[in-house]
Amino acid sequence: MKIRTGYTIAYDTYGPTPMTLLLNVRPERQRDLVTEETITFDPPVAARRYLDAFGNVATRIFVPGGRITMSADFQIEDSGRPDAFAPNAWQIPIQDVPDEVLQYLLGSRYCDTDKLSQDAWNLFGHTNEGWPRVQAIVDYAHERLTFDYMQADATRSAHDGHSQRVGVCRDFAHLAITLCRCMNIPARYATGYLGDIGVPKDPAPMDFSAWFEVYLRGPAGPRWYTFDARHNTPRIARIVMAYGRDATDCALTTSFGPAPLVTFQVHTDEVSDDNGAFVG
Repeated sequence: MKIRTGYTIAYDTYGPTPMTLLLNVRPERQRDLVTEETITFDPPVAARRYLDAFGNVATRIFVPGGRITMSADFQIEDSGRPDAFAPNAWQIPIQDVPDEVLQYLLGSRYCDTDKLSQDAWNLFGHTNEGWPRVQAIVDYAHERLTFDYMQADATRSAHDGHSQRVGVCRDFAHLAITLCRCMNIPARYATGYLGDIGVPKDPAPMDFSAWFEVYLRGPAGPRWYTFDARHNTPRIARIVMAYGRDATDCALTTSFGPAPLVTFQVHTDEVSDDNGAFVG
């Protein structure tokens, strides 16, 4: 299937302001691009791409001051397959976890494992290791939190979300990631596009989404598996933009100076042909 996606985001700046952006799809998905993925800046500014510490495609810009608008519109191929389901995938002993995966067992800015470790073992110590334990954690986070976009809080940690019982998609991901790490399951944060494709249309404005992945040994060997504590059901057409320990590492934009958001629009839709039939 083909998906048309992109965004328009604008900020006001009050003087020279360096910014970093994580607005491109991950390198693993760039081979699926049907049209060029180009970030357009208004007014034009010089932009330089690089790969950050997590392998995400990052962009550096320097805004001289005033309003800056960044936008993109492109098409990408997707398999149309739902998130992988591997109920027999099992947990990997810590001593066998690859070096580069070890960091996803540790606490981080929003995943305060030290505050939730005992709760995690009390809740999930009796569950079967591997996939069943992860699914139990996802079920718990899905039921524990109530989604409320109006109560989004950029400083809410996993422990805060667990106590307040409210949040947005990043809070669902942070809570599930933290509980997995407490149970010695490597878990990483993911952000990207997840449109209402294959599911009923959500009337709320489109946004980027957050979910998470865990590292388990499946039938073909160790790999990352996708889980989504907010929706708690396999979805199709996820387009990953960034991976990291938590939302800190996956911030779509970071400004080094005041830069209030003035425009935020995201679109993600399946492409149909001239006769109205979806291209698959």
